[in-house]
Amino acid sequence: MFRRREPVPFAFVAEADRYRSNVEPPPRQRASAGQLLGRTLVGLTVIAGLTGALLFGMPAMESPQDPGHSQQSEASQGR
Repeated sequence: MFRRREPVPFAFVAEADRYRSNVEPPPRQRASAGQLLGRTLVGLTVIAGLTGALLFGMPAMESPQDPGHSQQSEASQGR
């Protein structure tokens, strides 16, 4: 694994395993009511934005249903 270049006393190496298993991260703090409310509002805003974009974008993506009212370019008309 990783080797150190400087000499390390044997007692320190032997005690290192004992202390390594002792260390654990501090417990996570619970989110406050304000933080939960803020996260909820941000989530609802994102969902509302996506829903609005979908609702307003769908009519623009639809193809015309009337076959007599199709657009043609001047090159395809054969002038």
